Parts: sequence; C-alpha cells; structure tokens
Amino acid sequence: MGNSPGKSFREGLSFMEVADMFSDEDKAREWIAENRWPDGPYCPKCGSFNVQSNIKHKSMTHRCRDCYNGKSRTMFSIKTGTVMEGSNLKYRAWAIGIYMFMTNIKGVSSTHLRRELKCSQKAAWFMMHRLRKVFETDAGPFSGPVEVDESFFGGKVRNMSNAKRRERKKAGLAQGPSGKTVVVGMKDRESGKVTAKVVQKTDAGTLQGFIADHVDEDAKVYTDEAKAYKGMPFDHEAVNHSVSEYVREQAHTNGIESHWAMMKRSHEGIYHKMSPKHLQRYCDEFSGRHGLRNQDTIDQMKGTVAGMVGKRLLYRELVADNGLSNGLASDKKTG
Repeated sequence: MGNSPGKSFREGLSFMEVADMFSDEDKAREWIAENRWPDGPYCPKCGSFNVQSNIKHKSMTHRCRDCYNGKSRTMFSIKTGTVMEGSNLKYRAWAIGIYMFMTNIKGVSSTHLRRELKCSQKAAWFMMHRLRKVFETDAGPFSGPVEVDESFFGGKVRNMSNAKRRERKKAGLAQGPSGKTVVVGMKDRESGKVTAKVVQKTDAGTLQGFIADHVDEDAKVYTDEAKAYKGMPFDHEAVNHSVSEYVREQAHTNGIESHWAMMKRSHEGIYHKMSPKHLQRYCDEFSGRHGLRNQDTIDQMKGTVAGMVGKRLLYRELVADNGLSNGLASDKKTG
C-alpha cells in the first residue's frame, strides 16, 4: 500500500493491489457481502437473521426462514435492497467500479469505466449514477464556521437550441451569468464537509433558507458581498470581492471556492457535460467524496458499500423526461 491521491497521510491502494483483492468473482462477492452485512446476512424484507445462505439459484443466494408470502419463502441476494439491485454486472465489476469512483478525485467518465470493466457504456453510466445515489444525503447541521458561496454550471443560453431554452424556462432554473445553472454550497471548516444544492433562485429567501437548513443557529457564517446574504440571523461576515478583498483575518470563502474549482475541472476535463437534470447528482458525488477525503482508500470503499443499503435508483427514473430513448444522451460523454 502507498499514499492515496491528495493526502500524504492516507493509506492508498494501487490498481495491482485491487486486482489481487478481487482476482475472481468469489473474492469480490465475499468482500461486498462482509461490508453490506457486517453482522451477517439478514432479510431485507423483515430484518430477520434467520436466513439460509448459499442457495443454488441463478441470482438469489439467500432465503429467509421467517418470511412467507403464501407460496414460498422470501429469496434475496447481496444486491437486494441496495443500489446494486437489478444490476446484471458481476460483483467484481462493482468492486473495481467502487475503487475507481473513490480514487479518481476528478471523477471517472462512463466511457473510461466501460473500457476497464468491459461492459456497455449504458451499464457504466448507470453504475456511476447509482454510486452517486449513495451520497444523496442532507448534510448537517454544521457547527461552523461555515463558508457559503454560489457557482454556475452549464452552457451559455445564447448557444442553446430553442428547445433547451424552453426546457430551462419550464424547469424554472435560476439564471446565472449567461444563463448558467446556479448551485449554492457551503463548507464547514470544523468537519471539512461540504454540501451543495442546485437552486432555482439566488434571492435572500433561497440562499438564507439553504444556510438555515444546514447550520447551527450559533454558527459563524462567511460569504461574499452578495445582497441576498445581508440581514441573516447569524453571526455573519462578508468579504467584498468587487473591490478585490478576498481575505480579511478569518473572513474568506476560499475553502468552498476550491471545491467549485475541482468540480469545474472535472466538468471540463472528465465529464464534459453536466446536464441541469443530473447536476444535483454530480454535486452529491463531489460533496460526498470530499467528506471522505481523509480516510484510507479501503475505508472509503467499505463506507460506500455500507451506504448502498436502503437506496435504489431505477433506470426509468434516471432517464425520465430527457426526451431520448437510450438515456445516455442527456450526459452522453459523461459518467
């Protein structure tokens, strides 16, 4: 093991080490099972630990001895009740996919992933969005001090088709510079965690409401000079970027701005496109990974498996309302 990307004190995993860990399907399945069920397998329907394992079935490897639906005992697999449910990808593909998702700090595109896993781009794209689902949580409350800032993503409205313009208007998306989609985010200096949200407006009600939802009432809040932040019921200081003031003693927003910089490098160099429809998922990905950045790689991977439990993303939900038949086109070159 060596150092992980970004933090010298972290213990990393090389790709060769991961290949040895998951050298066959059985090893990958056992590792995922251990972290999905740290206390042993239990029924996802009733929660009973009275289960029969190693069932000879094509996909359902466990049977609950306490559940009965009138015809048969409930059968399930390691994937049941997680974001992996319904996936035809092998456990080895999932284990390596998790490793790539957690160790590529700028993200991994579906075109890259499908080459490594030797699967279709559709399957790789779906896997990445399923893994983003793991980090779909409402962070906070943060104790502070917190830094709050907005950022803007997407193409310029003047370069969009009329159909795209109508779509944005119908969705009520906030209009940032040149019509880009607005995201507001905050970083807690104490915990180092980040949360971000796509918003439809940048008025006081929206931005101050976001802050109120995620910080303790006695937290110190730092922002820029935007009028929407004025009059907040918090201990608030602002730096005036319009006159080139970026740091004043403890007052600055450098931490959250660094987070935006990482997302934008990923946007430009890895994903190429983050559609307004899926932008929140990308925000969740980067906020979630940021919160785990001090952990060793193996712990990040274990935490990701544990976070899969109780979450589900259906493909039809993912591609709904994109006006396209294959789902890939809304983020065609992306993960």
